[in-house]
This record gives sequence, C-alpha cells and structure tokens, in this order.
Amino acid sequence: MNAPSPRSILEYGLASGNAGLVQLLGLCPLLAVSNNAVNALGLGLATLLAVTATNTVISLLRHWTGREVRIPTFVMVIAAVVTAIELTFRAWLPGLYAVLGLFIPLIVTNCALMGRAEAFASRHDPFRAALDGFAIGLGFLGVLLLIGAMRELLGEGSLFAGAGDLLHLPWLEVRGGDYPGFLVAVLPMGAFLALAVLIALRQAWRLRHGVAA
Repeated sequence: MNAPSPRSILEYGLASGNAGLVQLLGLCPLLAVSNNAVNALGLGLATLLAVTATNTVISLLRHWTGREVRIPTFVMVIAAVVTAIELTFRAWLPGLYAVLGLFIPLIVTNCALMGRAEAFASRHDPFRAALDGFAIGLGFLGVLLLIGAMRELLGEGSLFAGAGDLLHLPWLEVRGGDYPGFLVAVLPMGAFLALAVLIALRQAWRLRHGVAA
C-alpha cells in the first residue's frame, strides 16, 4: 500500500474529509460550546492537541499492539492524552476550563479520535499519523471557530469577547458597542442554523466548481 502524500493528508483533514463539516463527527461539543468564538477556539485547540497526540502515540505503538488488544489500547491512549490536556487547561487556563467544563473530558467520546486511530494512525508512520491528526484537528477547529464567530457576531455584536480573561489574549477582543443582539443566534437553534449554512455554502461551492458531492 502506497503511503499517502502530505498534501493529500492535509487536503483530506481540512476539506474532503473534514470531521465537522463532512463527516459530522463530534456534533455535541461542536454545537453546544460554539455560542462564542472564545469557547470555540478553546475546545478546538484541545481537540487538535488530542487527535494529533493520540495519532502519534498509536502510530509509535502499532508494531507492539496485537489485534486482540488494539481497541483497548486505543481507548487507553486517548483517555490518557485527554486527561493530560484537561489537567493542563485546569492549571494554566482555569477560567476557560470552568466555562468548557465537562466538554473537555468528553473529547474522549469524539468519534474522530477513534476513527483516525483505527483507519490511519495504526497503519502509517508517526510523521504521517501526526500530520493526519493535525489536519483533522485543524479542520474541526476551523468549523468550530467559524460557527462560534458567526453566532457571537450575530447574537452579541462582539468577537472573542472574554479572550483577555479566559485566554490571556486581550488584543483579540472586539466589542460590539450598542448592538442589540439577535437572540436566536446564541440559542441552541443558532448552532444548527450556523452549521446548516456552512454545509450549504460548501455544497454550493462544490456544485459550482463541478466537484462531486
């Protein structure tokens, strides 16, 4: 089996196999935490770190893991990595950790991690496995951040509000002044509508450029 090129790995993770926009994986955190851009960025970065690290470790262990213990090994690696990320957030970003709460440990249940571990990381070298995890995580982060930014802009007229307190990045904050806000955008319904808009835009672009759906 020929090893995929770095370009094809990046293209799959960011576009044709995007976890959030195409495979529709991890919808629970994708929709629940994306009420603003800061939350979306925080969870997206945590997911990116998790899938990149688990892919790399599983690839390194692939020659020592028999088929009968493969799945339990994947689960243990994913759980250990996510726990380490959770503790890191709790220590260094306590404000963001308090906001995201249960959704950080719930990264363990994101099907993208187990799916890429089984379909890719366990069959390829560590470099390609790490690149695949990075691409999948970055694609998921991009969709999460787009939804969060759309909902925050429409719902509150601001962007990255709270970045100073939660991420220690005050220069990211853009305040909306006297904007009255659009309530639907910050309600759960707004998450589904934002995701639907992104899927529709992607499909329209593919049809316009003659790309098979």
